[in-house]
Amino acid sequence: MLLIVALAVRAENYPYRSDVLWVTVPNHADWLYKTGENATVEVQFYKYGIPQDGVTLSYELAGDMMPSDTQGRVVLKNGKAIIPMGTMKQPGFRDCRMTIELDGKSYKHHVKVGFSPERLQPYTQLPADFLPFWEANRAELAQLPLNYTKTRAEEYCTDRIDCYLVKIPVNRKRQVVYGYLFYPKDAKEKSCPVVLCPPGAGIKTIKEPLRHKYYAEQGCIRLEMEIHGLNPTLSTEEFQEISNAFNGSENGYLTNGLDNRDNYYMKRVYLACVRAIDLLTSLPEWDGKNVIVQGGSQGGALALITAGLDKRVTACVANHPALSDMAGYQAGRAGGYPHFFRTAGMDTPDKLRTMAYYDVVNFARQIQVPVYMTWGYNDDVCPPTTSYIVYNLLQGPKEVLITPINEHWTSEDTERGHLQWILNHLK
Repeated sequence: MLLIVALAVRAENYPYRSDVLWVTVPNHADWLYKTGENATVEVQFYKYGIPQDGVTLSYELAGDMMPSDTQGRVVLKNGKAIIPMGTMKQPGFRDCRMTIELDGKSYKHHVKVGFSPERLQPYTQLPADFLPFWEANRAELAQLPLNYTKTRAEEYCTDRIDCYLVKIPVNRKRQVVYGYLFYPKDAKEKSCPVVLCPPGAGIKTIKEPLRHKYYAEQGCIRLEMEIHGLNPTLSTEEFQEISNAFNGSENGYLTNGLDNRDNYYMKRVYLACVRAIDLLTSLPEWDGKNVIVQGGSQGGALALITAGLDKRVTACVANHPALSDMAGYQAGRAGGYPHFFRTAGMDTPDKLRTMAYYDVVNFARQIQVPVYMTWGYNDDVCPPTTSYIVYNLLQGPKEVLITPINEHWTSEDTERGHLQWILNHLK
């Protein structure tokens, strides 16, 4: 019966359980253009797999994450229409946002294309004392003894891996972070690369701890960590209550203390990632050479930040990183998640000053180790503009997987490809 259910799930048509299907085909196969070139996109729209003829499609054109500057309508013929997207004089992305009203329902879709994005550069500048600021904080952290607790988590152990719940103090204020530490079964001394995986944004439990069990199955020690000091064994309901109380729009943790670089919430988060590296490199099973950071969204940001902050890191994998050129909106174009400037009063001099000390772009400027990045063009959470900006700044060896159609997600194949890239770059 389980096999039948699994086969049935695999047999689901694309799009998953939707009556309609959008297909968007830019006239450049890679969705990229030079500034000054004109772009068009062919739109196809199907309901029940049948091309919809004579249906009106309304569209708006805009810069990436910007208000629309152009509106228009086209009528589908045999389910298809061509939309002129125009051009851009400056490097960036242009977004075509489409709507069809059909049978009393509204269907929406969008597609972004890029114009010379390899030339995108950050608005955010490097503070003169950026490195001394972080060196002083790291030196203070180094004075804290590495005391942590480690409890076997039987529910996540298998015949091939062992799992432990760890609790790690991160400062003298008795603040901690938790994580699940995965080992290959019967790992030998000095045999394993170590991989730190920081989390995506939010106050939530560690999602599906066994989701990346194949890292340990293929010989890596992997630490799946949280950043708020909340035991991941709490229930989903308890996490939701905590999130409701402390992560609302008026008091979200990413805005907490943003007026002052020394009091900003993310200071202890960034240093917690360094402390997690302390733990991983203290393990007798560590091979003594390979320290990898890997994550997506906020986790992708924290992976890049840790690689720029800690010279023990030997490789980095990051999907669509958040916290990247956050002040980019000041330049009249997309900035990075959490899109502070959508809220009035966030563009004060003090807040802008603090952002520069915590922005991914200024850590990317420090990275010399190999980096592998992935992102999609249709992402409205961590827009492609900011991913390109980070990638363009990297001075060391770098590789990229561009998946244009992706929004804020990665496929299972892409996720497994990250491990293969890591294994190919071990020392």
